[in-house]
Amino acid sequence: MIIRAARPEDAVDICQTMAQPECYGNTLQLPYPTEQMWHQRLSGKPENLHLLVVELQGRVVANGGLELSTAPRRRHVANLGMAVHPEFQGQGVGTALLSALLELADNWLALRRVELEVYTGNQPALALYRKQGFEVEGTAREYAFRDGHYVDALLMARLRPQAG
Repeated sequence: MIIRAARPEDAVDICQTMAQPECYGNTLQLPYPTEQMWHQRLSGKPENLHLLVVELQGRVVANGGLELSTAPRRRHVANLGMAVHPEFQGQGVGTALLSALLELADNWLALRRVELEVYTGNQPALALYRKQGFEVEGTAREYAFRDGHYVDALLMARLRPQAG
């Protein structure tokens, strides 16, 4: 398993992951992504966005990112998002990716707070985030439109652990 920065040539594999109902259905992405769209996103990403991928045997099977706040008084905060191809869920890929993103946040970006939103019914993601120290801070009712109806999301955050 290799974890590295995302590159424009990863667009094909990321598109395949994000085309899976389990992935776009549990994120704010739309169905039917295109490789061109992902190539453009990866080629023109802003400086406040740090994207990582997990590569297994030459194939990118997961992607995730930290979007740093640009508000002057929230420069210590980032929003986290990630997706793992369904074929590789439950195999430690998400744990490895999340650990790498949090290591980047804690030890290199000097972030104090990492936030995320997760749909209330996404139990595997909730378990993963809780395992890594995220806590529920609230519920966003009718947060997003998905599969023909509005769904709630939990607002979660993790504060960087204080050095011992």
